[in-house]
Amino acid sequence: MTQTAKNYGDALYELARDEGLAEQLFSQLAGVDALIAENPDYLRLLSSPTLTKAERCAALDEAFSGRVHPYVLSTLKLLCERGHIRELRGCCTQYRRRRNEDAGIVEATAVTAVPLTPSLRRKLTDKLESVTGKQIDLQLRVDPSVLGGVRLELEGKQFDGTVRQRLDGLRKTLSDTVI
Repeated sequence: MTQTAKNYGDALYELARDEGLAEQLFSQLAGVDALIAENPDYLRLLSSPTLTKAERCAALDEAFSGRVHPYVLSTLKLLCERGHIRELRGCCTQYRRRRNEDAGIVEATAVTAVPLTPSLRRKLTDKLESVTGKQIDLQLRVDPSVLGGVRLELEGKQFDGTVRQRLDGLRKTLSDTVI
């Protein structure tokens, strides 16, 4: 993440926090980021040097005015005017990081071979919350190569309880023993 993205994410978060809008703006910012990620041509349009800054900002007004809080729209316009609209993803990441930090939320990612049922997701979240003493924002990813079990990424650490990891360990033990 660039320093520009950090600066914009921090500025928007601090403004939202001070005004009691942190959650509302978080969901709107995430929604805008997802929408733009799904429409890369729109991002190219907003980055196009063939359009004036006023035309690019007008495109943002047309798409988002009345649909997002004015602070979110103003941030988008500032990013666009200053040629930093491609920093939006990093800006969102920094905003989320600051929001989570202030709220005592820890992000975790569970990677499994098949999708977790809602019941298993809840059990895993509850277990992680009891172990860490913090609220967990659990994201799920499916990767068939893990074969079974769970690989967990939590607070920058990785805990690998997958069948793939166990097989790799067994393979290494066997090859060390045979040689």
